[in-house]
Amino acid sequence: MDLKAKMPSKVEAVKVAVGDTVAKGTEVAVLEAMKMKTPLVSPVDGTVKSISVAVGDRLKPGALIMVIE
Repeated sequence: MDLKAKMPSKVEAVKVAVGDTVAKGTEVAVLEAMKMKTPLVSPVDGTVKSISVAVGDRLKPGALIMVIE
C-alpha cells in the first residue's frame, strides 16, 4: 500500500522506521498543511517497506510518503 500526500504539505514527524510492523490505524507520520497538523495513519496491517520522506520535507500532492505491505 503506497501512502501518498493528498495536498501540499510539510512532514512534521515520521513515527515509524523501515521494518516496523504496524496495525491498521497506527499513526505513522504527521503532516502540516495550512497551519494544521494532521496525523497520517496506516490503512492496513503490515510492515513498513520503505520511507521516502524526512522531517522538514515539503510535499506536492501525490508525493510518495511510504510503502506498507
